[in-house]
Parts: sequence; structure tokens; C-alpha cells
Amino acid sequence: MNLNDYKVLTFDCYGTLIDWEAGIWDALQPLIMANGRSDIARGKALETHAILERQQETEAPGMLYTDVLTRIHGQFAAKFGLRSNEQLDADFGRSIPHWPAFPDTADALRYLQTRYKLVILSNVSREGFAASSRKLGVEFDAIYTAEDIGSYKPAAGNFEYLFEHLKQDLGLERADILHTAQSLFHDHVPAKKFGLANAWIDRQHLSESGSWGATAKVSEQPEVDFLFFSMGEMAEAVKAG
Repeated sequence: MNLNDYKVLTFDCYGTLIDWEAGIWDALQPLIMANGRSDIARGKALETHAILERQQETEAPGMLYTDVLTRIHGQFAAKFGLRSNEQLDADFGRSIPHWPAFPDTADALRYLQTRYKLVILSNVSREGFAASSRKLGVEFDAIYTAEDIGSYKPAAGNFEYLFEHLKQDLGLERADILHTAQSLFHDHVPAKKFGLANAWIDRQHLSESGSWGATAKVSEQPEVDFLFFSMGEMAEAVKAG
């Protein structure tokens, strides 16, 4: 396989392009501070968030992501014995616009756009992604969100929707796709089930450290065709041919 074999990069956004772990942790601070709980460690908080998010998205696949975040903020508070309220829950739900992009994202995407079509397949709402997209430095060729599809990755329907719409909207086939993402659970496990080539952007260095952070765990690591630790590293590899 060669990076130049593909016509389109299909991206997960949060965890790959946007630093959702930093965003989630920052957005949890008002709750933690209001309860005076300096003992809550970042790693444990992110791991708990991952579990709650997976459960909520499975139970209510049609719920907007803003509402998913609002709901799990209250659940997070209950898990840690914290006092929350409607305002704190709602503020957490509306925190996506404040989640930062990784420092290398915009430059990497600007270069990659000279070589590929760029497409988003994300577990957020259209409004949530619109807020983040202003930090990413490019106009994407297509954007498909959980709100459009009515379910959350890793559901098979999200990838079926991707294939159908890439062909309909951009005239691209499955063999043209290099699926590029951080999450093994949300992206790489289903990508390999559908026979997609994939590039793992291992922002957490999970392949070395075993630290899952805010990403749901998988019992067995799927095969990956390319491994990079940042988008900048991937862009450099494409430049090198």
C-alpha cells in the first residue's frame, strides 16, 4: 500500500483534528471546582466520560450530540458524588466550540487538500462541527454527521451512509478511501469490517503506552495500514511519497 493510492481522506474529527480530551477536561472544571474536588484525576475523568458517552449514544442513537453531552455531564457528576445543576449540564453540552484544534491540524490539512479530497464523518451535530470547522483551516469536500445519519459510529449505518454519499456526491468508490482517525473503537474496527484502508492517528500513543483516555476501549486491536502520531507526521509522509 502507498499513501498516494487514494483519492479521498475520510476523517473522524474529535480526537483526530480537534483535541477533544483537552476540551472535555477543561469543560469539566466548573463542576469539579464547584464541588472542591481536587482529587479527581484527568485520566479517570476521561475514562469515565468514554464509558458514559458510549452508553448514551447506544441507548439514544438519534439524540443530538449537544444533548448527549448535557445528559452525560449529570451522569458524570453522579458517578463521582458531585452536585450538578441544569446550568452546569447545559454549559458542558455547549462546550464544543471551545474545544481546541491540535496545533498541527490546520497546516497538515491545507497540504493534504492539495493531494486528496477531504471528507468528515463525525459523531457530532451539524452545528457542533460548524463551530469546530473554523479552526481547521480548510473547506471540506463533504461533511457527514451523526445528526445527518441518525446514529453514532461505530454503527454500520454510518459507514454505509458514507459510501453511498461519497459515490453520489463526489463520484468516489470504496477503494478510493483512506479512513483517517484516532479512535480504534469508533473508526478503525468498523473501517476494517468494511474493508477500508485506514490510517491510525495515534495521538495518545496508545500503541506504545496503553492509555485510552476519552476513547472507548476495544478488546483486540484492529489491523491498521498506516500509523502516525500526528496529522503533521502524516502530511510529511505524503510529501515524501
